[in-house]
Amino acid sequence: MRYLFLLIFAFQSHAQISDFDTIDFTKADRIALECKNERLNNLPELSYKLTSKLTTDVERFRAIFTWVCGNIANDYVYYTKNMRKRQRYKNDSLKLQNWNSQFRKATLKKLIKNNKTICTGYAYLIKKLSDLANIDCEIVHGFARTSTVDVEKLDAPNHSWNAVKLNGKWYLCDPTWASGIPNPSTSIFEFQYNDGFFLSNPKLFAINHFPVDKKWLLLDDFDKTSFKAFIEAPIIYGKAYANLNNHFEPQKMHNTILKNEKVTFKFELLKPVVVKDVKLLIDSGYNSKKINPNSTTIKNQLLTVEYKFKHTGFYDVHFFIKGDLISTYTFKVKS
Repeated sequence: MRYLFLLIFAFQSHAQISDFDTIDFTKADRIALECKNERLNNLPELSYKLTSKLTTDVERFRAIFTWVCGNIANDYVYYTKNMRKRQRYKNDSLKLQNWNSQFRKATLKKLIKNNKTICTGYAYLIKKLSDLANIDCEIVHGFARTSTVDVEKLDAPNHSWNAVKLNGKWYLCDPTWASGIPNPSTSIFEFQYNDGFFLSNPKLFAINHFPVDKKWLLLDDFDKTSFKAFIEAPIIYGKAYANLNNHFEPQKMHNTILKNEKVTFKFELLKPVVVKDVKLLIDSGYNSKKINPNSTTIKNQLLTVEYKFKHTGFYDVHFFIKGDLISTYTFKVKS
């Protein structure tokens, strides 16, 4: 059985949006926009309106994905309530089961009535609309890391996303994170579509997504990929998906180095960048300053940045490209 699974999933690594460079998504995006005022009380009709005039599965899935991301708001208050309850009942299986059952029903009602939901609602809606369009799509449950997640308490799945089969290959997408972000000052959700979460590179996706069933990593060496490595990985932000195809170094969030030791940051770019666009923001706890790295090279979409700390201490380092916050690391610098 395991051999059969490996055979079916062979060559899945690197399945991503670049496989469809010849596809123009303009028509699919336009149809999604034209259906903006559609409601969720008739999903077969909605799926038909979104997909019937498109000729390829990837275009049909694109219309579904962009419609969901542009019309369904993320309910952060509801998400927080769910995580709080699940944490409270984690040692009482009966109460946890009852809460999960109530929560699923309430989530579906809220989704249909208010066009608001959390990650499970997004993933469910993407799958349902895809199924109605005869597109193979799965809901993937797992762990997700953001700057606000306390990894020390990450002992139960906290996120859901989708895998979709197109032209015989599986691809990953995250409609929740693609749809928008909360306003930093009000915490109110704001639509802000991020195309980087549509058919993402599995290697980049795996830095902050870890599925319960590791086959959905879609990596050749998925069985060797550890949860420990996922927990230790750097924080990468939504803007990373808009700028990067992959992240290589540093592989860990927390690093210990020697004074004047060379630190290397290495990424594969999605689009052209010039040297002056690359900055480091270094925070010592006493002052914070955005600086130019000691060395920045760009060759064949590979961005390599080097920096040396001249003083001992503990530093937060934030990596920027064109003003976009890409990733965060910490460095303990010893003498």
